[in-house]
This record gives sequence, C-alpha cells and structure tokens, in this order.
Amino acid sequence: MLFFEPHKRDKTLFPWDPFKAMIAPRPVGWISTRNRAGQVNLAPYSFFNAFSGAPPIVGFCSEGQKDSQTFAADSGEFVWNMATYDLRDKMNMTSAPLGRGDSEFVHAGLETAPCELVRAPRVAASPCALECKVTQMLTLTDKDGNATDRTLVLGQVIGLHVDERYLKDGMIDIVAMRPIARCGYQDYTAIERVFPLKRPEGAGNSAAGG
Repeated sequence: MLFFEPHKRDKTLFPWDPFKAMIAPRPVGWISTRNRAGQVNLAPYSFFNAFSGAPPIVGFCSEGQKDSQTFAADSGEFVWNMATYDLRDKMNMTSAPLGRGDSEFVHAGLETAPCELVRAPRVAASPCALECKVTQMLTLTDKDGNATDRTLVLGQVIGLHVDERYLKDGMIDIVAMRPIARCGYQDYTAIERVFPLKRPEGAGNSAAGG
C-alpha cells in the first residue's frame, strides 16, 4: 500500500493527481444561473452533491471566481440540472470558456425551460431539475486557516422537476434516466445498473431515507 502526502507525490508514478480519481463517481453539478441583469450561465461542476434531506440542501464548489458562483451570489438562486448519458456531449460543450454574456445554452444547442420559483432557466431536455435558493456561500480554507479561491455555494431546494416518464411504482427509475457522474482525469461513468442493500435493523428505511 503506497502512502504519500498530496504535495509530495512521486510524479513518475502519478503524473496526474490521483485525488479526484479516488473520490468517484461524483454527481455532475450542471448549474444554471441568471444574474439580476438578465445574463444566463450554464456550467458543469465536478464538485457537487447533496448535503441534507430536511431541509433538502445541495451545493457546488467553484474553483476560482466563475460565473455560476457570481451569478448565484447576485441573484440568490441557482438550478441543478441532471446530466445524462444522452446529454453528455452537450453538457461537455457547456464547459467551454465563453465570454461573459455569451450563452452556453446557445453554444451547446440546448433549449431552456422556465422554472416556477426562481428566475434562472433549466435545461429543457434534462429529466430532473432542482430549483434552489442560496443559503450559504463559504470560502474554503486550508488546514492552517488560510483562505483559498474555492467557494462552496449551498442552496435549499424549493422546487423539483421530474419527467413523469421515468416514474415507476412511485419511484424514480434512475437506470432509465442514465445520469452520468464524474470520475478522475477525463473519465465519466453512467448509471446503468443498481443493486439493493437492506439496511441493518434500526439504521433506517432505505426507501424512505434515500
């Protein structure tokens, strides 16, 4: 078993940082935002996840001052859109470094759909979307307390969009949706198979707890 400190890795063995490859798969944070001036942004984030069920909280981490972070700060809102295998190329196109005010929706050939409770649009072709209100924006620090240029944006889910074609016996058929997730390097994976695990007695109901 190899051991090394992150900043002291042997680059002959690990020419690419293995950290992100270990924390895998990670849900894709495909975030759409709209600032108060009406400019719209859509971008995928490698660092995204759910952090609470009640209230439902999701968050994404911006590495540097990106439009998604600044637009969310300006409007207090953002939308998460599920990235699926069928949408993989269009999702990838939205990571292109466009100029401020240029639309990733237009660049990737994606149609917008209106949200109900926030002003930012959602990806019309995505089978799921979460409308969110920003609750916290945290500047990440290192172990010595030094501020970084990484900002964690947390938002409470106030609205959910689900394509009813993917409902099966009262549950979302995640295999049929085929969401993609980020692995390390340039790699992604798709959910194409799931298996159940019954929780130990007293640990909670997996059907209810998710």
